[in-house]
Amino acid sequence: MSDDDYARVEAHDCPMSSCAAPAGSPCRTGKGKVAVQYHTARFRLVPHLAKTLNVPTPALRKPGSIWVELPRPAAADAEPAGHVRIGYARASTVRQSLDTQLDSLKAAGVTRIFSEKISTRAMSRPELERAVALARELRASGVAVTLVVHEHKRLGRGIELAALAEQLKAADIGLEFLTGELQGSHDPSGIVFTVLAALSGMEREYIRDRTLEGHESARTRGKTIGGAAVTDDAMLAVALHLREQELSLRDIAARLVISKGKKKGQHPSPATVLRMLREHDEQAATA
Repeated sequence: MSDDDYARVEAHDCPMSSCAAPAGSPCRTGKGKVAVQYHTARFRLVPHLAKTLNVPTPALRKPGSIWVELPRPAAADAEPAGHVRIGYARASTVRQSLDTQLDSLKAAGVTRIFSEKISTRAMSRPELERAVALARELRASGVAVTLVVHEHKRLGRGIELAALAEQLKAADIGLEFLTGELQGSHDPSGIVFTVLAALSGMEREYIRDRTLEGHESARTRGKTIGGAAVTDDAMLAVALHLREQELSLRDIAARLVISKGKKKGQHPSPATVLRMLREHDEQAATA
């Protein structure tokens, strides 16, 4: 089952006389609440779900809550009743600013924006899921909807981007990028978009492979990666002792002193201490 199966089920009226939910709304129980799953007779109206044992009602329909009739889907040949542009912005880390993306979206006339700071490799991106869920809701009510993003890399690359585009296509939601390689409005099902999305994924893998090859080549020649080391065995011993006392990384770093190199006499950063301790733990685990 896919994330869009519920929309395919709700494209039909429920044939159960005890439910009779109209198209666009979830099934309901005899007590007037949203059913936890769609009635068998209803989801079997969808060809590829005909042999499925059950189709659960998605969380956005709030199963168990009081049932409320939702707008019926617009007819296939009906003109959209307006156009809504929903924005999405994402930064990979909490230190990165979203200001540029937010300003770009607002300048493009987008008023409803979902934003989050999370890696593109994360299995779940809550705010993106909320944006897509709202877009589906609005599209089901007959409104034309476009998901607007500053640049395609904010959504993902390669397979990730193609998979999301397939979801948008199934829900008849448009996609627009304000800048970057894929700038402009796109048909997520178009061959040009599919090829460009795939190439963007290949670019990231190519850069990663070249970086790893460069590091390996440098190590072979005896060169240090990432600049001169500022840690040593004595610093590690003190850091391990302080960690046993449950001091924070910041406090540990403040008690350590670099003994060599250009930074001699300075304190290492908490990130350096974290890396040093992590490498020690990994080596101890494999010893």
